[in-house]
Amino acid sequence: MTNNIEDFGNAKCIFAIGTNTAEAHPVLAMRVRRAIRSGAKLIVVNPMEVDFVREADLWLRLNYGTDVALMMGMMKIILDEGLHDAAFIEERCENFEAFRQKLEEYPLERVAKITGLPAEQIVEAARMYATNKPSTILYAMGLCEHSHGTDNVIATGNLAMITSNVGKPGSGVNPLRGQNNVQGACDMGALPNVYPGYQAVNNDDIRKKFEAAWGTSLNPEVGQKLTEMLPAAREGKIKAMYIMGENPVRTDPDTDHVIKALNSLDFLVFQDIFLNESAELADVVLPAASFAEKDGTFTNTERRVQRIRKAIEPIGESKPDWWITCEIAKRMGVSGFDYESAGEIMDEIARLTPSYAGINYERLEECGLQWPCTSTDHPGTCILHSEVFSRPNKKGYFVPLEYRPPVEKTDEEYPLMLMTGRRLYHYHATMTRKVEVLNILMSEEIAQVNPKDAENLGIENDEIVKLKSRQGEVEVKVEVTRVVPEGMVAMAFHFAECPTNRLISSRPETLDPVTKTPAYKTCPIRIEKVDWVSARLNEAKSVTGEKELLLVLEKAAKDDAFLSLLAENPAAALANYDLTAEEKGAVSSGNIDKIEPYIGELDERLKKWFAARLQQEK
Repeated sequence: MTNNIEDFGNAKCIFAIGTNTAEAHPVLAMRVRRAIRSGAKLIVVNPMEVDFVREADLWLRLNYGTDVALMMGMMKIILDEGLHDAAFIEERCENFEAFRQKLEEYPLERVAKITGLPAEQIVEAARMYATNKPSTILYAMGLCEHSHGTDNVIATGNLAMITSNVGKPGSGVNPLRGQNNVQGACDMGALPNVYPGYQAVNNDDIRKKFEAAWGTSLNPEVGQKLTEMLPAAREGKIKAMYIMGENPVRTDPDTDHVIKALNSLDFLVFQDIFLNESAELADVVLPAASFAEKDGTFTNTERRVQRIRKAIEPIGESKPDWWITCEIAKRMGVSGFDYESAGEIMDEIARLTPSYAGINYERLEECGLQWPCTSTDHPGTCILHSEVFSRPNKKGYFVPLEYRPPVEKTDEEYPLMLMTGRRLYHYHATMTRKVEVLNILMSEEIAQVNPKDAENLGIENDEIVKLKSRQGEVEVKVEVTRVVPEGMVAMAFHFAECPTNRLISSRPETLDPVTKTPAYKTCPIRIEKVDWVSARLNEAKSVTGEKELLLVLEKAAKDDAFLSLLAENPAAALANYDLTAEEKGAVSSGNIDKIEPYIGELDERLKKWFAARLQQEK
């Protein structure tokens, strides 16, 4: 984030694009609502009717994947109407003339056709953002997870610069990070092209600095991104992996591809606080300590470095991540890992990372510090780019952008577009699914389908359907809702029982060409009706045999008259079935837990469905 969270309150206009803030970032959403109550305008750009739409001054329900066209079109209007800041552009930016020429390719009529928006809404959005200063931009994965996600993000920077909405209170471009330390992981070099502090690995001077500090030679080549590593593993080019705090089987695209890749490794080490689907494939599992069991820091979405302090001793054999890594290194005979505490590691970070140079545990005792914090008397930086940009010539660079539609398109075979996202009650669900209350609030995945599409497909609310893509298929319950537009389906990916990412492509041509991020927001699919009850019962029969009780359940699932008779007169309903007295008593009770001992454990969704159906008749 260029600004900080508290600064949202200084904005006169909030441009929220590709973010479902109320569900994915509920605490930040409270700050946004506070700003709205103080008079700030809110523009929501999202094909889905997200929660903020109710409070928006303007909702742009654009076609999926058309964000670049929208923002370039808005900037042409801003320029044509003289709403740009010419002095700021002249003094603080470069390449504007080439950018101006590119804007000529985005007349209002073309932008309206691409985005599907009324022309007057595009004009209104441009004027609202440009004239209600300071204006701030908020975005999240809805902007990034496209085959052209990098272009989307660059467009937000162009929009901020052309109106001088950068480097001042209430302005800026503010990506909303999904987890408490995503920013910190990136800051510490958990990227293939940089050392800590975004220092390039292919810069000779920087590499020599780290080689001198660490007493070893370092590879000058840029490494692989995650979506490049897994294909390399399948091809035998990567022999081993060490996965920490991640669950690629749940979160990465094309689940079946991920499993095959991990199974292709000669050796897989997994380190986390809980076992999950990825851990089940590991050769070695190392138990890590949770945040409450260790000392350290988190760096949050506003670049604020904050202390975490050990509240309890690590449970069982779990250890802090840094300790585990150091012990592995020492046992491999590597020097330089003799740290006694997390504080010592923080001191090394400060010595080698200019943006963290002034940060240490002593200073963090009082409050968090926002980087860049370049010395121990530096107060930290609330707002970036207030005087200069962080480029070699200190100027912001306008990037002329070409609109590119999503690589994967719908067609006759796959006529609907799937967009994935998050729900309020779960995150990736490795941890949240272990919280009973959250499971009560949301216990299974749903596919949100527009009423018009549901009518055309002949499907109803709560019906179980099959979703198929070019990669795979899943079964899921339908929620018929106008929250999604016609032609679109929305799902999350929190539930192992319904691995949504099995549907998403990991093919190289569908990834963002720069970041290699998968297009989680645009996956063509089709929906098929399915007799899922019979399918599950057949699975049970294949295990337990053609038991009479299973035949009773199958008839109860399909025949409402039989179900009513079973509830009113069990003896009559079961007269023609070869059941023991105990089996008859179990089925007539309507309690599925009493039936299971005779037929074996049922699929969890089927169990819930039968329990509700039988009890409803009782």
